[in-house]
Amino acid sequence: MHGSQRDAVELFTDTAPARCAEMLAGDEVDAALVPVIEYQRIRGVSIVPDVCVGSRAAVRSVVLATHRNNLKKVERVALDDSSRTSATLVKIIFREFLGFEPEWQTAHPDLKSMLTHADAALIIGDPAMKIPRDQFRVFDLATLWHEFTGFGFVFAMWMARANQLEKIQAVDFAAARDEGLAHLDEIANEYKSQLGLSDEEIKTYLTENIAFRMDEEMRKGLELYFELAVKHKLIEAARALEFIAS
Repeated sequence: MHGSQRDAVELFTDTAPARCAEMLAGDEVDAALVPVIEYQRIRGVSIVPDVCVGSRAAVRSVVLATHRNNLKKVERVALDDSSRTSATLVKIIFREFLGFEPEWQTAHPDLKSMLTHADAALIIGDPAMKIPRDQFRVFDLATLWHEFTGFGFVFAMWMARANQLEKIQAVDFAAARDEGLAHLDEIANEYKSQLGLSDEEIKTYLTENIAFRMDEEMRKGLELYFELAVKHKLIEAARALEFIAS
């Protein structure tokens, strides 16, 4: 939006993750920041290497909120209808690691409404960071994943259609990421009133909670996630990761 490559592309913002996937699948855009589970569902896409949105331990913005102290006492889970990767992750956590399956409900992401019909609610994005921790038991999904697997978790990656790779190779996504990370003070100041968070909270989130590079440990976590999604019939098959050549 503000970096040196701002005129290189036409950028669409304020788009839900699920909608980004739909736009890429429908050939409405050449590339999109897409929930990783969609890599296994959208035909003919490749991944921009190195750049991702993930977390090595605690993400803060992808959580299960509940009044129960123990997830094993949860009977019904409301899933945010705008989330796909996180909804799949929640099902894997219950089926693979907790050893049982609650009843699933799909709902608009409104915590109060979700918890009138369910014991726990999946909330993602900015609203997840503002859930009052003194009123709810909040389980961080990246933390749960790391505790059970030892790996970090990749939530989203830039993906591009195979017939547009030459265009995409002309855009330096890694450089754009690095420019953003070099201007965290300006970013925090711009978004603090919109998010209702302090400068320090935003900077901590962007430096300690979110990982923007996919190292080998996070790649292994992503491959395990796909493997478990196949095991629990959440996707039909897991194709190998195919990255766009630089």
